[in-house]
Amino acid sequence: MAGIARRGRGRRTVNEINMVPFIDVMLVLLIIFMVTAPMVTPGVINAPTVGKADQTPPETARVYVDPTGKMEWEITGQGKQTATLEQVKELAREWQAKQLEQGKTQEQFAIVIVGDKQASYEYVMNTMTALQEAQIKRVAFLLNQK
Repeated sequence: MAGIARRGRGRRTVNEINMVPFIDVMLVLLIIFMVTAPMVTPGVINAPTVGKADQTPPETARVYVDPTGKMEWEITGQGKQTATLEQVKELAREWQAKQLEQGKTQEQFAIVIVGDKQASYEYVMNTMTALQEAQIKRVAFLLNQK
């Protein structure tokens, strides 16, 4: 028996990827998403809200923060006075001590930070930090409700 001679080079490896099945799958997925997307109703987003006190404390001291970082201290019924961050801290300590000496509880007085619309977040938070360092228990923010 004579050997079988093969002519030609034999099998060649193909270095190409067949893209047709991939494209078919992508088109099917596209159609599925196009059909189901209008049927999906957007969910309700529960954004955080600001708590609102039932009753405003009768005694409040306010710290006004303007866009340049300048602060003003005001006690209910008295005028405003310009103060630095350290002075606000000291004024807050003194005011809280005075309120406690008069027999008031923490719920009966508060310090309110009034930040200007254009004020930097940093200035307002520095004021909040200073009041916390002064051991002030009740601090609130006054929001513009327009």
